[in-house]
Amino acid sequence: MTPGFEVFPAIDLLGGRCVRLYQGDYDRATTYGDDPAAQAAAFCDEGARWLHVVDLDAARSGSPANLAAIGAIAGVAAAAGVPVQVGGGVRSSDAAAALFDLGVTRVVLGTAALDDPDLVVGLAASHPVAVGLDARDGEVAVRGWLEGSGRNVIDVARAFANVGVDALVVTDIGRDGTLGGPDVTGLTELLTEVDIPILASGGVATLDDLVALAAVRRPDGTGLSGAVVGRALYEGAFRLADAIAATGAGGQQ
Repeated sequence: MTPGFEVFPAIDLLGGRCVRLYQGDYDRATTYGDDPAAQAAAFCDEGARWLHVVDLDAARSGSPANLAAIGAIAGVAAAAGVPVQVGGGVRSSDAAAALFDLGVTRVVLGTAALDDPDLVVGLAASHPVAVGLDARDGEVAVRGWLEGSGRNVIDVARAFANVGVDALVVTDIGRDGTLGGPDVTGLTELLTEVDIPILASGGVATLDDLVALAAVRRPDGTGLSGAVVGRALYEGAFRLADAIAATGAGGQQ
């Protein structure tokens, strides 16, 4: 059974601060706060049922860079009973273990999914794991979105459809941080290709965008499992509580 649609508020970390990139460009980062734990607490207070955290420094370098901030977020979330998924630079079992030790519920592997798919399969056998598919014009990008992989997002999604991962986190890099609207057409196509739960990311600007994503369906009637929302929340386009109410997040589809 496909889980209910969830809204995942995003906390992207760069140098210990909460930021949003524009189309994945590290030189076009906007800082929204220097206390990630306080931001996590605010999202939890508004009814978040998951938090989505990305270590942007680690995504670029491959080395953990914001573990203190992630630990603080995980602590706040645990006190509120809210699970946390974290991605960015998770390219070894040790890196994943460090996050799980901090109280992270699920890790997201992106570059490693392309470079070392056996690592993903092995971790998924004993831990909650998602695969991050960050695509630019249909091509999956790696190493902090800085390099193309030469592989199509649908082909990579198919490769992980039956290996035990919890979900695919699919980001349209060209839309990420732009408030330009999500790629509903592309996500609909991807849904028809794989049965695995899919979380959409990139471009959400309005409550209508979220409602449109929540309405996307496979032929069998199942839909997206949720959407990651970042800049729209930080810019005040809408409140997280309103997003949850508008999509029926937390309920069964």
